[in-house]
Order: sequence, then structure tokens, then C-alpha cells
Amino acid sequence: MATQAETTPRSDHPGAHDRRAVDRALLHGVAWTGGLKWATQVLSWAATLVVARILSPSDYGLFGLATLYAGLVQLINEFGLGAAVVRRRDLTEPQIAAVGGVSLALGASLWGLSALAAPLVAAFFHAPDLRWIIVAMGITFLTTGIRIIPKSLLARDLQFRRVASIDAVEAMTATAMVLTFALLGFRYWALVIGTIAGSIASTLLALVWRRHSISWPHAWTEVAGAVEFGSHIVVSRIAWYLYSNADFAVVGKRLGTATLGAYNLGWTLASIPVDRVAGLVAQVTPAVFSAVQTKPAELRRYLFRISEGLAFVTFPASVGLALVADQFVVVFLGDKWWPAIGPLALLACYAGVRSVTAPYPHILQAVGQSGRAMRYNLLALCVLPPLFLVGSHWGAAGVAGAWIIGYPLITMPMLRAVLQTIDLPFGEYLDAMRPPLVGTLLMAAAVMSLRSVLPDRIPTSIQFGTTVTAGAITYAIVMYVGYRGRLKALAGVLREFKR
Repeated sequence: MATQAETTPRSDHPGAHDRRAVDRALLHGVAWTGGLKWATQVLSWAATLVVARILSPSDYGLFGLATLYAGLVQLINEFGLGAAVVRRRDLTEPQIAAVGGVSLALGASLWGLSALAAPLVAAFFHAPDLRWIIVAMGITFLTTGIRIIPKSLLARDLQFRRVASIDAVEAMTATAMVLTFALLGFRYWALVIGTIAGSIASTLLALVWRRHSISWPHAWTEVAGAVEFGSHIVVSRIAWYLYSNADFAVVGKRLGTATLGAYNLGWTLASIPVDRVAGLVAQVTPAVFSAVQTKPAELRRYLFRISEGLAFVTFPASVGLALVADQFVVVFLGDKWWPAIGPLALLACYAGVRSVTAPYPHILQAVGQSGRAMRYNLLALCVLPPLFLVGSHWGAAGVAGAWIIGYPLITMPMLRAVLQTIDLPFGEYLDAMRPPLVGTLLMAAAVMSLRSVLPDRIPTSIQFGTTVTAGAITYAIVMYVGYRGRLKALAGVLREFKR
């Protein structure tokens, strides 16, 4: 079904050739990213099972402390310069070289500062061996500083196959090195060496595929725009890192490690159906939105289609998981994980909503409103942690419920800003979600009705299989009978993207 935004002639409408090129890049980008990610994930899981039999829990724990520190530093290390390169398509080669110089200097500086801070971090965690792990892993700060610009240039040019291949090479190299050095008896150093080797390999490949000069800026004006944009991105990412982990901190501090374990499992399971789909799209959309940043009609079109596609998959998956959370836990995890049922059900509902909000900040950043997107993340940092504290009075489920209450307070104003920016009426945007929303509601009604009449004497595993099957069939029937035209139109869009 075409929207008014798609059918009304606009001066910003791109040529058919440009549209087909971006469409094809979007579809191929998702396909390549997903295919390589799953392939490398399977290899990584298999290797992890072997390595876990060789290394001890303390080895993994020590490496986990190092990655906790390194993960936060990496948010600063990138400084949003990669996102700036993707968005700023008017950067000249001298400006790109200057941004590359800033990125290299930042990576080297953070490596040096980390070497100085390593003894303090090791003392804080009472782990003397952690010092030299942090010093060694500082190499990845330098490689990231080198890699981020060529990789972002490839993404800007919509060469998603190469971007996905760079990530795959990093994962496969790391997996092979970890397995090799674990077998050689290097203990936790096997994990460290694997991480460094993967980072070096992906950096070399990025440089082979997209070389660029590196120079120190002759004048601040050469990089001022990119650095300002990057500062908005890095502040947004740090704010996101803090508020997205605040619930774990609150649960662990106020409710104890056992409750934290149940909450953490609930979060992980609730995120699987959504993140595997939305995460792939989120890796591709920034460059796609950037490619059409001056064409509001195309931004409207991509937001409509991406939101529709995500909702078709994530709405029934997340709500369906919430409806059978108790059966799922009992059948697959056992009664000892009963405390995870409440958080799982609530977080699954939240995850479904979160999936369709992923494009919002990318659109604002693409049209030059990165500061606005940053302010919404800062608002989330101010709103959500206090709600988690209040929700903790009702246990882990109360903390999970805080996401359902607080997240719309942040995303609804952001959605309004996005729709105003690209001139898309809310009714037309909602039309993208109407079929999967109606189908999901009818699916939920069918599942709840069936559960109310199933005898308790039936084994839980059979009840689970019956309700899941009934829900899936109901959703498929509703989509086919009520929205067959929309499904055909969406399939047509996918076929058009392939051309």
C-alpha cells in the first residue's frame, strides 16, 4: 500500500537509478551482514565450547574485567568520527586525512593513558594480572583508531559486503587464535591474544580495501564539523551505555546476585528474537539514510518500509514469547529459573517496541540533528535509572516494568521530532505498523483463550508446543486473510530491491 508521502510528487524525489542502487545496497547489506554474522557466530560458539573446557572460570573472569574497561574506553576511542564520515558525504580527501590523523592520535593517546591507569584498575579489582592485560589490549585502541575511517568510508559508499567481511575476518581470526593459544596452554592470554589478532587482521583488510592519507589537521576548521558531530555521537553512546546498564546495577546492588542472574537471563532471552533482526538492520541503515539525507521523500519511504518489515517479524515474536514465558522457562530451563519468568515476559514486550525505534536516531543524525539525538539519550539517562530504583521495590519484575513505563517517555518525543523532520504524518507512519499490530493482538487473544481451556494435567512441554503452534497459525491466517495485499506489496518491494 503506497503512502501519500510516496505518491505525491516532490522536488526531492531521486532518479530511478539512484533509488534502485540504494535499495539494492540496503537489501544486500542486510543479507551479507546477517549471513556472515551467523556463519562466524556458529564457528565462535563451537570454538567456545572447546576453549571453555580448557580454560578456567577465573581465566574468563579476568578477561571479562579487562573487556569491561576496554568496552567503555572504546566508546570514547571511536569518538563518533566514523559516524561523522558516513554522514558527511561532502568531506574532501584532505579533510578525511585530517580526521584520520585525529582518530589515530586519539587511539594512541588512549593506549598510553590506559597503560598509566592499568595499575589503578588492577588494584580496584584486586587482580594484579589485570594490569598487563589492559596494557596489551590497549593495542586494540590503536588499531580501532586506524580502522574506523576506512571502514566508515566503505559503509558511506554502500559497500556493505566488504564491511561485513571485515567484521567476519576479525571474528574468525580471533576465534582461531583463541583456540590455538588455549591449546598451547596460554590460559587467559589466549583470549587476549585472540582479541588483538582479530583487531589487527580486520584493520589490515580495511586498509587494503579503502586506503586514505593520514595527516594532522593544518587548521581546526578542517575537522571542526566532524569532531562536533562525533562529540554528539560519543556523548550519546556513553549515555546509552550508562542507562542501558543501570538496571543491572540496581538489581545487583539492591536485590542480590541471584536475582541479578534471573534478571540477566530474562533480558538475554527477551532480546534474542529482536536483536537478531533489528541489529542487522541498524548496522546498515545509517549509511542508507546518509545516502538520501537531502531527499525527505526517500527518508519517508525507507522509514516506512523498514518499520513495516521490522514490525512484521518482531511484534509477534516478542509478544508471543511474553505470553508463553512461564512455559518456556519450565520446559527449557527448569524450575530453578522460575524467578526469571516475570522479567522475561515484561522485557519481551519492551524489546518488541525497542525494535522499531532503532532507526529514529539514525535519521536525526543523517539530517544533521545529531545534537537533538544526543539530548534524547541524555534525557533517558536522567529518567530511566530513577525509575529502576523505584521499580526495584517490586523486585526484578518491577525493574523490568520500569522499561515499559519509561522508554515511551523518551521515544515518543523522538518519534515526533523524526516525523516532523521528514514531513511524515503520524497516521501514515502508524499505517506501517497496523497489520502486524492487529495480527499480534489477535494472536495474543487466541493464545490466552487456548491456555485458559487447556487442562493442567497436560505436560507443560505439550502445552507449550500447542500454544506456540496455535499462535503462529493464527498470526499467519490473519496476515493472509486480512492483509494479503500488504504482504504482496512488501514482497514486491523486496523483489524491487534485488534488481
